[in-house]
Amino acid sequence: MGEDIMNHLQLKEVIKESIREVLHEERLTLCESLIPYATKKELREIIQKYGSPNGYKKEEFVDMTDWIKK
Repeated sequence: MGEDIMNHLQLKEVIKESIREVLHEERLTLCESLIPYATKKELREIIQKYGSPNGYKKEEFVDMTDWIKK
């Protein structure tokens, strides 16, 4: 009986991890689909207008890592 419980718990953990992975992949796909496509010409115009991110000050950014993990 104890072995059945262990197998059940292991199976449950494998299923939970698989679901987490699928949800993570789907979330990334959703985020990707929400980012608008820009042509090379549009990208050049954006860089010309706003400059390269390499030139931005670190203080101008907001770290949203914790927001995404929730």
